[in-house]
Amino acid sequence: MFFTCGPNEAMVVSGFCRSPPVMVAGGRVLVVPCLQQIQRISLNTLTLNVRSEKVYTRHGVPISVTGIAQVKIQGQNKEMLAAACQMFLGKSESEIAQIALETLEGHQRAIMAHMTVEEIYKDRQKFSEQVFNVASSDLVNMGISVVSYTLKDIHDDQDYLHSLGKGRTAQVQRDARVGEAEAKRDAGIREARARQEQVSAQLLSETAMAQAQRDFQVQQALCDTAVNARKAQADLAYQLQVARMKQQIEEQRAQVLVVERAQQVQLQEHEIGRRERELEATVRKPAEAERYRLERLAEAERLQMMMQAEAEAEAMRVTGAARAAAVAARARAEAAQTAAKAEAFGQYQEAAVVDMVLQRLPQVAEAVAQPLLGTRRVTLVAGGSGDIGVSRLPGEILDVVTRLPTAVETLTGVSVTQATQKKPECKA
Repeated sequence: MFFTCGPNEAMVVSGFCRSPPVMVAGGRVLVVPCLQQIQRISLNTLTLNVRSEKVYTRHGVPISVTGIAQVKIQGQNKEMLAAACQMFLGKSESEIAQIALETLEGHQRAIMAHMTVEEIYKDRQKFSEQVFNVASSDLVNMGISVVSYTLKDIHDDQDYLHSLGKGRTAQVQRDARVGEAEAKRDAGIREARARQEQVSAQLLSETAMAQAQRDFQVQQALCDTAVNARKAQADLAYQLQVARMKQQIEEQRAQVLVVERAQQVQLQEHEIGRRERELEATVRKPAEAERYRLERLAEAERLQMMMQAEAEAEAMRVTGAARAAAVAARARAEAAQTAAKAEAFGQYQEAAVVDMVLQRLPQVAEAVAQPLLGTRRVTLVAGGSGDIGVSRLPGEILDVVTRLPTAVETLTGVSVTQATQKKPECKA
């Protein structure tokens, strides 16, 4: 089975066929289960806060010192890794850090005891180097290397360091006051000399300035005269040139006006021609086309009206002839029917009248019952005897029908009842 570890860790494999044990820093290794054992040790950098409280220095002054150290187990050096495995294998990082801290604190106290407060305070680099060198030689035997050591803080409870600084502070202040007085003196002397030199220089400068100003005014007057003369000439030349330019501009403007008028005349002529063509295209030709169209439409309507009038006349002629023929036929049929009826009435007399009456009886009954078809509600008032309710309506209708023979006999003098009881007689 393969096991791997990162660059900040080392593996130690012991057991079967592993004598001495195999140490691998940041890699992989093959381990046979049950026959071999694998252990790990950290190679991380450890930060130690080394404090030495109230340690008496060489002159018997108790001070407290705090240092910061960075230590780690060297995985690249096989001998140091083997020594570290012998001493720390199976221990945690906190246990390893505690052992290294106690070792560093002991060396720090020993070096503090062999140095004075002034040496430690003034030359911190020397103190840090001594602690680094002494602790490194001791921790190397454990497989630990000191990466760095720095003195962080020095303090005491007797105000020794504060008193030590007072003398130096007073000396510095004294030297500062003396230096300030000497500087003020030298500054006053240099200031007086500078003022004297300043006055002399100022007088010389004013004299030179007066002379230079006089020369400047003379030269300025000469220059002003020449400038005015040149300016007058330039003004005259400018006015002359302006007059010439104005004349040329007027000439060019007149030419431009002539050209513009000629172009306007041409544009007007083109516009007149365009409007004539437009009038020709938009008014005259459409008017002629419209007139021709209206003439054609009028001619077509005239022909259509003539043809329609002829068709109507022909239709009226045909319809009149058909109606005349129908009227003549109907008249002939009615005449024949009337003659037949007259002949029948002559032959049968009362029987024909009775037959006609009997044929009309269903129509009379229908006419009698017709008003009842549009009736929505009927109110019946019953008498003392007879049917009651809707069943009485058929009896009322039959009563009206049975009264018809009496009415026919009264109007025509023919008794329908007697005629129906007689036997018909046939003529030879």
